[in-house]
Amino acid sequence: MKPFSFLFTLLISATCVTTLSAKEFVVESPDKSISLKVNVDKTISWAVDCNKQSVITPSVISLTLQGEAPLGVNPSVKTSKITTVNNIIAAPVYKKKSITDNYNELSITFKDNYSLIFRAYNDGVAYRWVLNRPGEVVVSNEDARFNFDTNYVAYIPYANSGANNVYQCSFENTYKHFNINQMEDKPTYTPILIELKNKMKCAITEADLEDYPGMFLRLNKSTKQGFVSDFAPFPLEEKQGGYNNIQSLVTKGGDFIAKTKGNRSFPWRALIISKEDKDLLNNDMVYKLATPSRVQDTEWIKPGQLAWDWWNNWNLEGVNFKAGINTETYKHYIDFAAKYNLSYVLLDEGWAAKGQLINTIPEIDLPAIIDYAKSKNVGVILWCGWVPLNQNMEQVFEHYSKMGVKGFKIDFMDRDDQKVVNFYYKVAQLGAQHHMLIDFHGAYKPTGLQRTYPNVINFEGVYGMEQLKWNNPDMPQNDVLISYIRMLAGPLDYTPGAMRNASKDSFRPIVGQPMSQGTRCHQLGLYVVFEAPLCMLADSPSNYEKEQECTKFISQIPTTFDQTIALDGEVGNYSVIARKKGNNWYIGAINNWDKRDITIDFSFLGPGKWKAEVFKDGVNANNNGNDYKRVFLNISDQSHLAVHLAEGGGWAAIVRAE
Repeated sequence: MKPFSFLFTLLISATCVTTLSAKEFVVESPDKSISLKVNVDKTISWAVDCNKQSVITPSVISLTLQGEAPLGVNPSVKTSKITTVNNIIAAPVYKKKSITDNYNELSITFKDNYSLIFRAYNDGVAYRWVLNRPGEVVVSNEDARFNFDTNYVAYIPYANSGANNVYQCSFENTYKHFNINQMEDKPTYTPILIELKNKMKCAITEADLEDYPGMFLRLNKSTKQGFVSDFAPFPLEEKQGGYNNIQSLVTKGGDFIAKTKGNRSFPWRALIISKEDKDLLNNDMVYKLATPSRVQDTEWIKPGQLAWDWWNNWNLEGVNFKAGINTETYKHYIDFAAKYNLSYVLLDEGWAAKGQLINTIPEIDLPAIIDYAKSKNVGVILWCGWVPLNQNMEQVFEHYSKMGVKGFKIDFMDRDDQKVVNFYYKVAQLGAQHHMLIDFHGAYKPTGLQRTYPNVINFEGVYGMEQLKWNNPDMPQNDVLISYIRMLAGPLDYTPGAMRNASKDSFRPIVGQPMSQGTRCHQLGLYVVFEAPLCMLADSPSNYEKEQECTKFISQIPTTFDQTIALDGEVGNYSVIARKKGNNWYIGAINNWDKRDITIDFSFLGPGKWKAEVFKDGVNANNNGNDYKRVFLNISDQSHLAVHLAEGGGWAAIVRAE
């Protein structure tokens, strides 16, 4: 399927640009609610208002190329124009079929062969630098600032890095909730979320990251009520090491952040603005800002659910073979996947000889596994570390694509400097060439690569359920926060589906027999709430067979959709989302540890008669997370359903037209 678009563009001459003074430019969102002001004087600064309320106060920006004065210092404007765009984007692997891309764009061209582009959408703003230079340039630094008019409260995920390199991290951490000026002197990765006045919120992130390092944020020490960008230095020296010797550790960084083409656009600095909390649950900003698809034929890209081995520790019951990393075990997983119409099975860590990807261990007959899976209409995906893959990437892709492998889950990058970002693009391109899906684990947050290469079907970069094997965090609240903050960047490989569900008091982290925090229906709700085109069933086939009612329900939930609607929610408290595929609606709700009662308004259904298959928290779910009740309800677009969410609870439904 080829992407399509209908583009309406109105060019307005430079003399018609809204100007408050000779050097101040204004561009507004199409609905006039958001105003972005750019001041060009001795420096360049930007500021944003929403509904006449300050969001970003004047914040200076600049880009420094090695051997030059910073671009943005003593700038000289040559031309400027505003462009209005109203475009429909086709989204072949996404939470909706199509996206309205409507914005006003201000482009300012300066002497010294550079430009700035500012966009104002109805739900946020973005800007980027553009260079028009011959040859190659070396970027020493980019200064992006986000200042506020007071010391707001923010949700911050610190980089969970070691002492030797603060930029080497897994991008997996819980959110700290505090006033901006309480931020420690260490980087945070994006997205981050700031609570503004009058219940308004804004999130800072980036989009279209290519051939450039990812953006961290630090406290702006001069104002102590804002943030300043921070970037990993360009790696000059590295050594192989880390987890199982499959990582590359930077031992020396340069005094610059990127070597790149002189004729290029740089990543978008994006600010997402919400008037209501629920608006954050259904936002397309990063996707809209990304480079359009470079994959012309996307029909071969098949999203779906996946049976996973690692979280459940290969634990099987009642079988006549020793469970583990061996051919018999994976044939059992394939049988399970086929029974419930799951698209894939994953062979996680251990199938290949250590440090190699072409040779398997003796216990694994990979051709036999692939052939068996094919006979059951199930695909096989392989896990690998990024360094062994990077050492022999073209041979690995060619070898396994010919064998019939459908994709790779690639792990432990734990960096987003320019070299690793370029690795992502090389993998994406080769994967598309060989018709292979890519799931980036141990990854930085998505920045739109999933639009540019739709075969990149999921990313980790999230504090996911795997953490419950060894940690005891506040996971239900983390889950809710993820839906409002991390999910703004794109899909997430959280790996839900636990069939052992514990209340707060009864939870224990157990590596070999893991459980979830919260209720069974919280787990079911995650399959709708979280965006994950490649979505794992994390628990053991044996546990799913004991809970066939829930397993059958999960297996019927699609992983991509035609339409998404955010129904209700409060940041950190609860989330309610409805998604449509074909003629059916799928509704999910997740809750933190505070029990609550909500009402779901079904007016989005439209006219007709509907039957809802509902999974709700049982009356004893506060004490026993496994307790749930399945009911069938007659629903119409006039229905308002009272829903009780237990502590750490959830709710899920499939609504079918009668």
